[in-house]
Amino acid sequence: MARNLIPGDVTIRSVKPGDPRKRLSDGAGLYLLLFVKGGAHCWRLDYSINGVRKTLSLGTYPDTGLALARKKADEARRLVSDGTDPSDARKAGKAEAKQQRDAVRLADAGLPPAGSFEAVAREWLSTVHELKVSTGHAERTRIRLEQDAFPWIGRRPLAEITAPELLQCLRRVEARGAIETAHRVKDACGQVFRYGIATEQCSRNPAADLRDAMRPVETRHHAAIIDPQQAGELLRNVAAYQGQPVTRAALLLSALLLLRPGELRHMEWAWIDTEAALLTVPGDMMKRTKADKAGGPPHLVPLAPQALAVLAELQPLTGSGRFVFPALSTKARCMSDNTVRSALRRLGYGNDDMTAHGFRAMARTMIAERLGVAPEVIEAQLAHAVPDALGRAYNRTQYLDQRRDMMTNWAGYLDRLRDGAQVIPFKAA
Repeated sequence: MARNLIPGDVTIRSVKPGDPRKRLSDGAGLYLLLFVKGGAHCWRLDYSINGVRKTLSLGTYPDTGLALARKKADEARRLVSDGTDPSDARKAGKAEAKQQRDAVRLADAGLPPAGSFEAVAREWLSTVHELKVSTGHAERTRIRLEQDAFPWIGRRPLAEITAPELLQCLRRVEARGAIETAHRVKDACGQVFRYGIATEQCSRNPAADLRDAMRPVETRHHAAIIDPQQAGELLRNVAAYQGQPVTRAALLLSALLLLRPGELRHMEWAWIDTEAALLTVPGDMMKRTKADKAGGPPHLVPLAPQALAVLAELQPLTGSGRFVFPALSTKARCMSDNTVRSALRRLGYGNDDMTAHGFRAMARTMIAERLGVAPEVIEAQLAHAVPDALGRAYNRTQYLDQRRDMMTNWAGYLDRLRDGAQVIPFKAA
């Protein structure tokens, strides 16, 4: 096919308005469209690839002169001969250039590149994770990723991260002895990769390949006293506690109410009905998923006479405020999560002896073994989740009378232990 049919730029410049020609052909598919786009001349190249006829724009004249148009046409023809569509190559080039510009823009703003692990992880945090879990849970997940994942793999494209690369990242966490944290980081990364698969930002989850590659977590339960004689000694020490009276009351109610430490210290006077002898903990204060916190039922805690007596003693001290256990510095906040733990240390109980959470374990074990209460009644009072929503509602309402009897018997049992009486376990029903 003939080429270079246009003698030169002089020929093009000699074309004046009113010229009847619509194009000047340079051969081999290259031609100049005359007087388009407001009077400009536009270069076009017609070509065929895979049996399909196509046209490629090569610029406008005089910005693109004859020599440059021929050069662009030759480059396009070489692509066609190699089996590459020059239109597709141009689109890919523009996309790559845009991606590079976006990367520079994001870097200048201190943001991760699009499609990187950090970018997808933050997208997952805001669009999925924060809507499913509590604010505290989401914050802990974010901090773990920021501290233990983003510095090493945050800027890497999500789709290119391999299992060995992720394992190397987690080994750094293991190296400082934080084995449980390493597993939690792996789990969070796995959720990011699963989100990436669902949103077509990667094709596989390398975290799933690390199941047998990490050091196992040593299971450690909250330290708790479950021997009746030792429990009696603990209760006598609590009764003789010489610290703040509000702290002493928190220790006593830790044993009597079976609440989680966070639920206990956030307790409000508005939750207490002394006439009905009932404490109603709102659903959003319980250890549940975010959806269950918002729509789940409250947790009911029957109050034994001993618990009501402790609250009556507290009323003159803190009853004018919102919290049953306010902070020492201000009534606007509840007491610190370290208050009960520190009080136990003052009484001589270390982390391996007894913890604030250990009062629940003490009750769970001793109520079952010494008072013979059915496990499902104990679990309902401890607000432990059961498999389905119907079961949760059943445990929290149908067993209320049984739980009231249990809490009364438990308080009486603690009194007998504190007073040093010999306690014979009931036969299981």
